[in-house]
Amino acid sequence: MKRLFIFVLILTFGISCWAQPPKREMRGTWIATVANIDWPSKAGEDAQRQQQELIAILDHVVKNNMNCVAFQIRPTADAFYRSSYEPWSHWLTGKQGRAPEYDPLALAIEECDKRGIAVHVWINPYRVWLDDANLPAELKSTLYGKYSGWLAQYDKTHYFNPADDRSREHIVRVVAEIVEKYDIDAIHMDDYFYPYRVAGKEFPDQEYFRRDPRGFSDKEDWRRDNVDRVIQAISQTIKSRKPWVEFGISPFGVWRNASRDPRGSVTRAGQTNYDDLYADILHWEQQGWIDYVSPQLYWEIGHPLADYQVLVKWWNDNANNTLSYIGHALYLINPRSSKPAWRTPMEIIRQIRMNRGYPHIQGSFLYSAKFLADENLQRALLEQVYQHRSLWPINPRVKAIEPCDPGAPFLYAMGDHLYLNWQPENNNRRYVVYRFPAGTENPDFDHPENILCVTGKSSLMLSMARPEEFREYRYYVSALSLTHHESQPVAFSSTWMQSL
Repeated sequence: MKRLFIFVLILTFGISCWAQPPKREMRGTWIATVANIDWPSKAGEDAQRQQQELIAILDHVVKNNMNCVAFQIRPTADAFYRSSYEPWSHWLTGKQGRAPEYDPLALAIEECDKRGIAVHVWINPYRVWLDDANLPAELKSTLYGKYSGWLAQYDKTHYFNPADDRSREHIVRVVAEIVEKYDIDAIHMDDYFYPYRVAGKEFPDQEYFRRDPRGFSDKEDWRRDNVDRVIQAISQTIKSRKPWVEFGISPFGVWRNASRDPRGSVTRAGQTNYDDLYADILHWEQQGWIDYVSPQLYWEIGHPLADYQVLVKWWNDNANNTLSYIGHALYLINPRSSKPAWRTPMEIIRQIRMNRGYPHIQGSFLYSAKFLADENLQRALLEQVYQHRSLWPINPRVKAIEPCDPGAPFLYAMGDHLYLNWQPENNNRRYVVYRFPAGTENPDFDHPENILCVTGKSSLMLSMARPEEFREYRYYVSALSLTHHESQPVAFSSTWMQSL
């Protein structure tokens, strides 16, 4: 009986923990632009229609109480931003190099700022063109004309050759320009380093290895060093320009199988980061070159070859003081799935709850944005795990910037609207507005249910059901710095309350 009581107590505590979402948690989504997966819905679509579609995606992000987008701005050595080095993307305008009527990255930053959403810009380091049969003439005369000696074809896809120093130098220039020109929160890369192996085909870098092995006798170690060099260079480039901009990697979900390395996970993945993509994530963590990882754990709990539960624990245990935001597969949810686990959104809910039991797992990225419009998924997220807004985790790898308190907050009512205003002060990047019932003596700023909104603006307009409604609540505002550190909340002065 005593054991049963203890079990029930533990179970009740666990459920209670699950029911209380944390105040700080990464809740991101990938916005994939390659092949128009998420946005825009059609290459060459009218600019106004494209902008409306992007804003609709961001509205769904906020509606689901999420706080970050990984916006793919360089899918195939092309640009969804104003680049000095690479052409405008054909996924955007319908023709490689054709300029749009607006800057998509600038628009995304502006609209995310209004909604309190962080912007991680997602770039693919090496991929140049996906389909050799449709390599356009304009690409041959631009990228290929300038960089033909650096490029390699593997199967049907063209890549910057990781073995060529000029490839690394070009990628670093691209990153430097983005960081310098745009007010972003992070540079984000996915799992495509050396390409996934194709049976019977070898990546064409043998001549590079023959000419300059750099002391390596094993070509696979040499390949890993090629990738190490670009990761280290990108990290140094980011931090030398804006130390608060994070560098995140979203690797394939298995670093290495334990059958090949006792440090690996108890999995049986057909390909792995270390052995096939030549991406030694643990080394990058240990060297301090990256600020977070978002491993793509696109398997269900109990999967026979790659069990989600095994992998999330492995990434937590091998964090090396690096925050992990787990990547989840929304695209697998299908009521007609052959796997019962994926017939409802509850597999994702179980995974997010599981994440919260590990100290180095500080949130999630959901793949991908278009699925956030699904009402069943929305209901599950908002009722089960994302009941309230959350702030971003504080990254221990990024030197802290402390914000000053926002200045002179005041509010007034006019008709059926309430207007809140404050003054930006030093190191203020975003703001958190809290609301409590009038008369609350000890407001709890640690509980996310009291967060009314997060915004990058210094004002807020709220609709009221009744003109006197504003007197029923007490409002506070705090500032967040570039590193997500929070100031003390400041009350809106009651002396400024007036009904006009």
